[in-house]
Amino acid sequence: MRVGFVTGEYPPMQGGVGAFTREVARAMAGMGHTVHIFTRQAAEGADEEGISVRAQVGDRWGWGTLPLIQRWAQNERLDVVNIQFQTAAYNMHPAIHWLPARLKTPLTVITFHDLRVPYLFPKAGPVRPWIVRKLARDADAVIATDRADEATLKRRWDIPNVAWIPIGSNVTTTPPPDYDRQAWRARLGVPPDGLLISYFGFLNESKGGLVLAEALAYLVKQGVPAYLVMIGGRAGSSDPTNLRYGERVDAVLAHHGVEERVHWTGFVDDAQVSAHFYASDITALPYLDGVSLRRGTLMAALAHGRAIVTTHPQTEAPELDGVVETVEPNDPQALAGAILTLWRDPARRAALEEAAREASEHFTWESIARRTLALFEELLSTR
Repeated sequence: MRVGFVTGEYPPMQGGVGAFTREVARAMAGMGHTVHIFTRQAAEGADEEGISVRAQVGDRWGWGTLPLIQRWAQNERLDVVNIQFQTAAYNMHPAIHWLPARLKTPLTVITFHDLRVPYLFPKAGPVRPWIVRKLARDADAVIATDRADEATLKRRWDIPNVAWIPIGSNVTTTPPPDYDRQAWRARLGVPPDGLLISYFGFLNESKGGLVLAEALAYLVKQGVPAYLVMIGGRAGSSDPTNLRYGERVDAVLAHHGVEERVHWTGFVDDAQVSAHFYASDITALPYLDGVSLRRGTLMAALAHGRAIVTTHPQTEAPELDGVVETVEPNDPQALAGAILTLWRDPARRAALEEAAREASEHFTWESIARRTLALFEELLSTR
């Protein structure tokens, strides 16, 4: 099969959607399929065996991008074009919503990484959600990476052909060859009896960084020797609002006088990510909109077998039953309390770590690629 991916970001650009696209593309190429990527110029030179990257979009996506994608799809004789949708990755520009209608052939499938609506103009009102629904309705099929989005697409928007396919972890799980956990913790300034909490991913409001900062301060005020390692870069390539949110997190940490207890790794390679994960006692992922399987940060923590404290899901997530501890969103004291209780219960931590490792086996890239290809093949067989 000749598969094309349209994505607003692609490595070496920093961002979860780009990383997702590359992993699925690699898995498909490994199965013998021909894969083409259409993305931004920042990904120039990202070709690899079985994957051809057309890095043609400049600083911003716009209406002029659509004919470029049409010609690319025709020239590469693609069987299907899979649009990776996350509004921020297309500069919040509405043009991408008209792509399925412009592509008469090949098949178009939308993978929704979220259902956020773009900014159009002041007082756009109902037009904003309308164009996201248009994107879904004009496609031959849509993929939801989250159960809540699947429910919205099926029940509220009445989209006929919806598949749920989760994402996986785009981080490998092997630390440096000379890794020593205790030495690593000491390097981070954590005493032998200290509690080290890890957080992974960019700082943005939906991920609850401010809540975690307040929870850390609460633990310290209670006399707990708590420390925090923030793994990864603070902001991605697609959403500059993360920078402003990060400044708010810094201000809260400084206000409580706990900034010296926080270590920021910045962008690091996978081995360093793994080393910091394994050095921690508990991973905190206090999503304001509830934990869900569309979160790559969750998938990375599961793959590393971490004891995870997160927030109650908005919709049922049976795959996480008995796998994570959850609290109410946006409640720093509840988050701190759950972290403290889990830290004081080594047996419970060990059980959650094992459950996380087992759960992650359901979210491998090979499985995700096979399920996606099965959808493509079903669509092609009915044309």
